[in-house]
Amino acid sequence: MRILISADMEGATGVTWPADVEPGTEQWQRCRRMFSSDVNAAVAGCYDGGATAVLINEAHSTMRNLLLEDLDQRAAMLTGRHKDLGMVEGIQHDDVDGVAFVGYHAAAGTEGVLAHTYLPNSITAIRVNGQLASEGLLNSYVAAEYGIPIVLVTGDDRTCADAQGYGPAVPAVAVKDCVSRYAAICRTPDVTAEAIRSAASQGMKLAGRVPPARAGQFRVEVEVDAAQLAQSAAIVPTVRRTGERAVAYESSSAYDMIRCFKVVCTMISSAMEERYG
Repeated sequence: MRILISADMEGATGVTWPADVEPGTEQWQRCRRMFSSDVNAAVAGCYDGGATAVLINEAHSTMRNLLLEDLDQRAAMLTGRHKDLGMVEGIQHDDVDGVAFVGYHAAAGTEGVLAHTYLPNSITAIRVNGQLASEGLLNSYVAAEYGIPIVLVTGDDRTCADAQGYGPAVPAVAVKDCVSRYAAICRTPDVTAEAIRSAASQGMKLAGRVPPARAGQFRVEVEVDAAQLAQSAAIVPTVRRTGERAVAYESSSAYDMIRCFKVVCTMISSAMEERYG
């Protein structure tokens, strides 16, 4: 059994505010160790449950945050940016039997520690077929299209509640409880590592390819916090402006849906200025 771990950082143990996840800060250096601890616990649990190989896909910001030298030597890590499927790169290959979402967080526009969807502030909401979408939900559509079950979700308590919507049978571990977007009641790394390892081992019972989800139509609506961001996003072919601060597009597969969303995010980022957004 080969497992893919999609590792984000906002939902890691101890992380509560922007400097904890911004590459180059003193707090980021400290939190990298706790992030690596969470991932190591997931790796160990997957092996406890019968995994024969684990690939970690770095999924946060620069995608160069985990400490390779501290990781479980049985795992391999895909690190760096510009990957076809971003956070779930590797899931498209036919040797993956399950995916774990480690360090995930709640959706833009909702309560949760560092809640956002892809871009920290400029995107205020994403809806897929009318449903408010977190990164977990978006990536779950891609996993389902390839017949890959989700075996684990970790993050804050709001992330675990969100996961009930796309993976009600999936073991979920809350490493902290949200107090506000920038505050949480945190468990210590030893406590969270034990909980993650146990849940990952249990989640391996879900591993094993299943019939791919039937192709469907995805209507994606993106709301932003400034008009020029919608204007820039609408440059992307098939993306249409639906309001002063909103765009929408449709895709006939989750693969195309997530790839188009990446381009939309790139265009939004390109239209942002440092002080005015």
